[in-house]
Amino acid sequence: MTVPDPPGEASPARAPDRALRAAARHSAGRLAAASACSVAAAGAALAEPAVLGHTLDLLLRQDPAGARWTAWCAVVISAEVLLDAATARLTGGVDARSTAWLRRLGLGRLLRTAPHRAVRHSPGELSARLTAQATTAGAVPAAVVTASVALLPPLGGLAALVLVDVWTALAFLAGIPLLALLLRAFARDSGASVSRYQEVQLDLAGRLVEALGGARTIAAAGTAEREQARVLARLPELGAEGRRTWRIYGATVARTGALMPLLLYVVLGVGGVRLSEGALGVGGLLAAVRYAGLAAGVGAVTGRLAAVVRGRAAARRTAALFELPELPQGERRLPTSGPGTLELRGVRVVRAGTVLLHDVYLRIPGGATAVVVGRSGSGKTTLAAVAGRLTACDAGRVLLDGVPLDELSAEELRREVGHAFERPALFGGSVADAIAFGGGPEPCPQSGPDPGAVRAAARAAGADAFVRRLPEGYDTALQDAPLSGGELQRLGLARAFCRAGRLLVLDDATSSLDTLTAREVERALAREVRPGTRLVVAHRVSSAARADLVVWLDAGRVRATGAHTELWRDPDYRAVFGEGTQPETESEPAAEPPGREAVR
Repeated sequence: MTVPDPPGEASPARAPDRALRAAARHSAGRLAAASACSVAAAGAALAEPAVLGHTLDLLLRQDPAGARWTAWCAVVISAEVLLDAATARLTGGVDARSTAWLRRLGLGRLLRTAPHRAVRHSPGELSARLTAQATTAGAVPAAVVTASVALLPPLGGLAALVLVDVWTALAFLAGIPLLALLLRAFARDSGASVSRYQEVQLDLAGRLVEALGGARTIAAAGTAEREQARVLARLPELGAEGRRTWRIYGATVARTGALMPLLLYVVLGVGGVRLSEGALGVGGLLAAVRYAGLAAGVGAVTGRLAAVVRGRAAARRTAALFELPELPQGERRLPTSGPGTLELRGVRVVRAGTVLLHDVYLRIPGGATAVVVGRSGSGKTTLAAVAGRLTACDAGRVLLDGVPLDELSAEELRREVGHAFERPALFGGSVADAIAFGGGPEPCPQSGPDPGAVRAAARAAGADAFVRRLPEGYDTALQDAPLSGGELQRLGLARAFCRAGRLLVLDDATSSLDTLTAREVERALAREVRPGTRLVVAHRVSSAARADLVVWLDAGRVRATGAHTELWRDPDYRAVFGEGTQPETESEPAAEPPGREAVR
């Protein structure tokens, strides 16, 4: 697949055109066929007036060859109709393929970039760019070809008009400069208007999706009218730009529509004079009028030009996704017998000018469970993302069993490094599919979920009981499975357990579970899930107390590492949990304050 230049190698203005050229190359065969059919149809259209005029002269003279030429008229007309139909069919196929290509490219870049870059675009904006905008942009390659070929009949008609009679051609040419000015003004004015319209449209889509996602919060707050006003605030601007675009288009069509008949009448008048002078026959007059009609068809290029203008404006919106930098990956594999030792060497992460992690040095032995704790904003989630290669660090390196993560192949990385999140997103047709989703190692092959492995993972995550109560059990469609926050988290954990490799990163993945369920999950993780290294972002004292190693983050720096019982002597460490002075143990757990879920 040919893609546009990476950022820095192509200017923002050139990126859309490069993407459109790449889309055209993707459908080069069909585009060439559509172009050939379109050119052939134009040739038939140009031949038709001459054949009709000659046939008419033969019939008027009662020449025996008239019958044969009448048959040729039928052949030319039929060929034009069939070729036009083939062009339309091929053009539709090119539009569909180009649109699909642009969507795949945009979606691929979106999925291969770091999450912190992807979230810069709102869900509504992304939906608009990958649907309506991509559809409009995908029509450009075929529209450029058809617009270019659409010039052949007018230009050929004008040349033929000169050959038929110079004076009728000069009469027609008198109005061409005015027509050129109209088309130039249309391309300039409509391009700016369409670009502004699409910009407002994207903003409206983003606001709408935000409001839909927070519908329950809006209803609970009683701010529905305020949100409606916010979402629709730019609707008048959208309407104004839409009306302006159609006024420009309508005015251009009206002017060219008035100019073209006027030119035809002038040609007809001059042709009539030439007929009366004997310089032009009846068939010649018919051919002259028909060729003048073809030459007047240059005004029809306005519609195709409008499609190109709209498509290029849409391509500029869609191209923003093409410029998202991909998270680099290599081709290396991990050693087959590695225990899963995780090392961070001088890791530094900067986002929007803010340093989130400051020169972090950390080593977690293979097979150990390390819990990351810290106050809100201390960098816990960033550390988890860097450790699992969901994002890149700006300095330093992250190694798994001695191999830098950025040198691993994407397949190896996702097979051996699993994740579970605070708010997991589930994919698949059924609950079983959602648990088996991903690219981890056996026993969950990519060809389909293994029922036994899926149920074992669900049991380890404490999800088996409620899944069995669903209408169809594990075969229940996701949209028919009403899930609470805790149940959603348990399915996310089951997915991670089913695909567990040598490193498992749990980013606050038990925050919605009650204390008893969370401890059961921790025990199952230690006993029933494939052995490996665990990096757990947690907020409960119990999680830290049961860990082999606690990593205490403070303002993006590792303040201390060690056993929970040792760190508990520090009052600042205890303050992270809002606890008193006694460490929690398995035999005598410290009570957690009611309602206190996390301090992140």
